[in-house]
Amino acid sequence: MTETLTASLQRVFGFDQFRSGQAAALESLEAGQDTLAILPTGAGKTLIYQLYGYRHPGCVLIVSPLLSLMNDQVDRMRMNGFKRAAAINSLTPFGERLHILNHLNDLQFLFLSPEMLSQSQMLDRLHQVTISLLVIDEAHCIVQWGPDFRPEYLLLGAIREKLNRPLTLMLTATAGKQTRQEIAKQLRSTPQVVTESVNRPNIFLDVENVADEATKQARLLDLVKHLQRPGVIYFSSKQQASDTALWLQQTAEVRAAAYHAGLDAEDRFKIQQQFMADQLDVICATSAFGMGIDKDNVRFVIHYHLPADLESYAQEIGRAGRDGQPSVAILLYAPGDEQLPLALGQSNRPEPDTIQRYYAHPTSFAADDPQIHLLAFYRNHGISQAAVTRLFASRERERNHALSQMVAYAKSPTCLREKWLQAFDEEPPAHDDACCAPGNVPLDLAAHNLTRQAKVLTPTATVGWQERLTRLF
Repeated sequence: MTETLTASLQRVFGFDQFRSGQAAALESLEAGQDTLAILPTGAGKTLIYQLYGYRHPGCVLIVSPLLSLMNDQVDRMRMNGFKRAAAINSLTPFGERLHILNHLNDLQFLFLSPEMLSQSQMLDRLHQVTISLLVIDEAHCIVQWGPDFRPEYLLLGAIREKLNRPLTLMLTATAGKQTRQEIAKQLRSTPQVVTESVNRPNIFLDVENVADEATKQARLLDLVKHLQRPGVIYFSSKQQASDTALWLQQTAEVRAAAYHAGLDAEDRFKIQQQFMADQLDVICATSAFGMGIDKDNVRFVIHYHLPADLESYAQEIGRAGRDGQPSVAILLYAPGDEQLPLALGQSNRPEPDTIQRYYAHPTSFAADDPQIHLLAFYRNHGISQAAVTRLFASRERERNHALSQMVAYAKSPTCLREKWLQAFDEEPPAHDDACCAPGNVPLDLAAHNLTRQAKVLTPTATVGWQERLTRLF
């Protein structure tokens, strides 16, 4: 296409200029260069592949991690005029799936999960399609999820080879030096890296040291009552997310809901849409919530449990303050909180003895055990016992190092932003009062314009609110 990138931007989206990083990523792709775009949450990463798809014939194939995210993106694209967009996942009805497969050549954008993409029948179909661009959305999942959660992410490099190495765009909001190297290695690519700072000056960083679980719950309630809303509270436990949402409804009269993988897809979609429409004040979520959520007025993100690494933390606090207004990211930390992410990291990782026994007698193990299912995946793909043992040992070292960085952040007596940005090889700005409050510094909500403005509910408004909660729960 001879039309300039800016002219295409104006024609398709009506914008006069690109956001930071978008033009550089598109220019790299236009030059035929695989590209790793590390752009902050809310920077408009999806526009990059949408505009590329507009400018080039063929199909843009997007590998996306979450079913709800996939369907939401398809709906948004159709609303924006990209009618030839579709997604195939485990929720797609058989008739609709068949129709999409029979009309692949008519599609401009196709969303697939790594699991769906790795199926041989799907790969056979895709060989009949001209793929103009392969997009790996949320590319950090290759590192965070790959070996012991969703191992299909580790197949993406081989799949890319089978698809004749199409031009590839890798998208993520956060990736330190090691993560960038691992993404490139797994995808068998040497990408041009386009990166913007992960720093969000409008997000005030706070760590609150609490003595125990009871103190933590009391502090959470106090914060939710006084902070500006809406907000997101992250948990590592699905049950605790659900219990806390109900508790906040009853104790603080907050329109709260839980969001986690234990809910069915329809309920997750409803809750997501209600939050987007300001019909909910607080989401109590696990890490399943957030990817692709483009809500600009989230005023606070609280982590009730310690995240496993700073990259996850950066992803999740990036949900706050997309409108540039003052927002806050609060981590509640109690002594010993690191034990939970440590246990969760080990829960699905087979011990060397288990690996050895499985490879010696694979049919003697229950196939529905998650660890055995994982080992069966590797064995079925021809990965040796020794290689699998090395893979999990390496993964454990990486996770322990990442967790130690997260704990160092939580315990830092000095500037939190400095500790955070150092993990992403960034020079921190000079510390000031608008920057952060480490664990030994009290949080002053009023000083940072974070205090909730009291609103008087009329009887009619109160009834309407209760009716909405009844329908939701």
